[in-house]
Amino acid sequence: MFEGKTIGFIGSGVMGGAMIGGLVHSHILSPDQILAADPNPARLHELASNFGVRTTQDNVQTVQESDLLVLSIKPQMIDDILPQPCAEGCDVVISIMAGISISHIERVTGNPRVVRSMPNTPAIIRQGMTVWTATPAVDETRRAQAAAILGSLGEELHVPREAMLDAATALSGTGPAYSFLFMEALIDAGVHLGFSRQVAEKLVLQTMRGAVEYAEQSKNTRRCCAMRSPAGRHLRRSHLPPGERRLADGHRAGGVGGLSTQRSGWVVAKRSLKRWAGITRI
Repeated sequence: MFEGKTIGFIGSGVMGGAMIGGLVHSHILSPDQILAADPNPARLHELASNFGVRTTQDNVQTVQESDLLVLSIKPQMIDDILPQPCAEGCDVVISIMAGISISHIERVTGNPRVVRSMPNTPAIIRQGMTVWTATPAVDETRRAQAAAILGSLGEELHVPREAMLDAATALSGTGPAYSFLFMEALIDAGVHLGFSRQVAEKLVLQTMRGAVEYAEQSKNTRRCCAMRSPAGRHLRRSHLPPGERRLADGHRAGGVGGLSTQRSGWVVAKRSLKRWAGITRI
């Protein structure tokens, strides 16, 4: 699929480096097929040492030598990073920049063969969810190449319309931030209940890990963890002990944030202690 091809990276920071590492470790590409560009010499030395890839500080050189070009720079840099247009000869241009439209990328690069993608934070450890779309000018061979490249960050999913990519940004793109907030709230609740932070973190992280694995194996996430009502407003009562169902009935989905989550954990613990130990105050 990539025989004789060179893939260039404009911007080789955290996300670009994760993609480079994924491509090399999965043997999708050999190191000499990758050219990484970055203004930071220390970063380039790190990439060359870790993965054996070629490096440069010259973006124009990278474009000229690349068959496939990956734009992994910060979105606000897009208009200044390259002389416009300069990537007309690339087979395809792949962007992992958040919020930069296909039309904008076409204008900057001068190339109609554009793949726009939205990875998320876990892509840094190659456990990400990357949603992508492509212009009509990107043929099936180049789409397969794009899928392989983006798959180096974890899972990838093609969508037919750019508007769906914007929706995915709100879901999988920002989803990890909500997960981290939820975990932080549970950990704080655990500390409030008397656990050390280290123990609370262990309890919460394994609980989340196990919940995800259980949901995947059950093949029915609606049964496991979806909301009870069609509007998604209440927690599913059937998965709670009878004594806690009234709490779930009053727990709005909009209140999953820190204080409400902590309060919920506190109330459940208080009721459990009352039921099993006869303790009325905590």
